[in-house]
Amino acid sequence: MKLRSSGREAEKIEPQMAPMIDVVFQLLIFFMLTLNIVEPEGDFNVNMPITDSNAPAEEPVLKTDIKVRLVANEDGSLNTIRVGQNNLGNGPNVFTGLNHEILKIIGRPGSPITKDMEVELESDYNLHYEYTLKAVSACTGRLDPSGKRIIRYIEKIKFAPPVGGPNAGS
Repeated sequence: MKLRSSGREAEKIEPQMAPMIDVVFQLLIFFMLTLNIVEPEGDFNVNMPITDSNAPAEEPVLKTDIKVRLVANEDGSLNTIRVGQNNLGNGPNVFTGLNHEILKIIGRPGSPITKDMEVELESDYNLHYEYTLKAVSACTGRLDPSGKRIIRYIEKIKFAPPVGGPNAGS
């Protein structure tokens, strides 16, 4: 860049690049640190199936959660198992009964309906852990009669907060 000067020869003045680069990097870092990354609120691309308008519409299958309640005695042993409103008791075959009750609810193992179903296990705070594991095993499936293949019932198991416990009165 040349400047005009009166009486003397024009001098060439070069701009200082190092301070400009420093300012640019400081601005870049400032904007990177103050950036709020927002997730998109939802996928609004809905692909509707093409259907015959004259054909009767099928009834939608409702997703139902199966609630299993494990009630404990004072010593932590199993008192009873409830599936919904059904009381299964606590005998030696109670987990086999739980397995059969789950099978009654889902109908046929491996059907597309069971992919969306969940079992919610709710147990007392002082229940021994072994009973929870047996209940999870009974809800997820069983071995076929040959004993070589597992027949899956339900894949999704969720746990409700335990009932009772040290903070129950607060």
